[in-house]
Amino acid sequence: MAAEIVNPLSESATEGAPEEPFDPAFALHRGGKMAIQATVPVRDKDDLSLAYTPGVAKVCTAIAEQPELVHDYTWKSQVVAVVTDGTAVLGLGDIGPEASLPVMEGKAILFKQFGGVDAVPIALATTDTDEIVDTVVRLAPSFGGVNLEDISAPRCFEIERKLQERLDIPVFHDDQHGTAIVTLAALRNAAKLTGRTLGDLRAVISGAGAAGVAIAKFLLSAGIGDVCVADRKGVVSSDREDLTDVKREIAGLTNKAGLSGSLETALAGADVFIGVSGGTVPEAAVAAMAKDAFVFAMANPNPEVHPDVAHKYAAVVATGRSDYPNQINNVLAFPGIFAGALQVRASQITEGMKIAAADAIAGVVGDELSADCVIPSPFDDRVAPAVAAAVAAAARAEGVARR
Repeated sequence: MAAEIVNPLSESATEGAPEEPFDPAFALHRGGKMAIQATVPVRDKDDLSLAYTPGVAKVCTAIAEQPELVHDYTWKSQVVAVVTDGTAVLGLGDIGPEASLPVMEGKAILFKQFGGVDAVPIALATTDTDEIVDTVVRLAPSFGGVNLEDISAPRCFEIERKLQERLDIPVFHDDQHGTAIVTLAALRNAAKLTGRTLGDLRAVISGAGAAGVAIAKFLLSAGIGDVCVADRKGVVSSDREDLTDVKREIAGLTNKAGLSGSLETALAGADVFIGVSGGTVPEAAVAAMAKDAFVFAMANPNPEVHPDVAHKYAAVVATGRSDYPNQINNVLAFPGIFAGALQVRASQITEGMKIAAADAIAGVVGDELSADCVIPSPFDDRVAPAVAAAVAAAARAEGVARR
């Protein structure tokens, strides 16, 4: 299958549709953003006999006798399932499976455009954790990997874990790991720019959902000096009695400084602010951060700290928006990660593969490194090949590659 942008205003797409005010977003999305495209011709009876019966029977029989041949003679090793239940879509929240489809289609065309990987949107009409897991397991024979998308926390953690336990193909929750990978890449370059290492930094993360928890764990595995996480009630610390199991785990892993209280208190003297919450941070709290601090305010469309305010105090400022420098955008990660994993038929995506991806993204910046360029543009065509190569090499080194 090839994802391609089709003409949203074609006669067939618009015939009989209700009239609406012109809006370029609606115009682009009319009829959907994807189409199925054959990779072989069916021009005559000879083509038909090869592409379908009787020729296809030979291939089916061969795969039945040697199951590994499915990777060579079907699309399996080139296609990813993009799976959601529609419970945590963008900043829109729980809008349901149908309303999530435009995002899933968008994800699929990004897979294709940036990584050369085909992807199929799958929106499930259930929010039950075990039902989602069972459904994806039953669908898995058709796919080389599973990208979980826009599934609310804490269910997303359990769904990913159970799927990886039951499947022998990569399972990757992009809201967690894609965000963490690109954040680490930007942070490595910001530290390099200011003459520091990751181990010199103390970070404060605002947001204890999927992205915040994943970023904290990932920065710890990469060797950050210290990190603490704050939710709406303040620092996630072991002295709190209102923590979920996930937050209790993160409290035990983070916050070596033993901080408690509000986010603003934790930011005093901190080297890094990472925002994945959608809240607002007072200017006074930003001003109280350490000299040459980094502010990564990634909430969309409204960053937790406006870049104009952040630039008054921070050496490096990043957001999740495309209209400011240093956009922390997951598209820098997931297309190349899956391209590399599929290339070597990896059985999973390991921590080492994720760190290799982050290092590859950071490395693309090279001599262009500056306060306004600690992360490459999503349209830098060097990114996905570099990430794919690094991920494939890491998979082989860690023994999860099968070719």
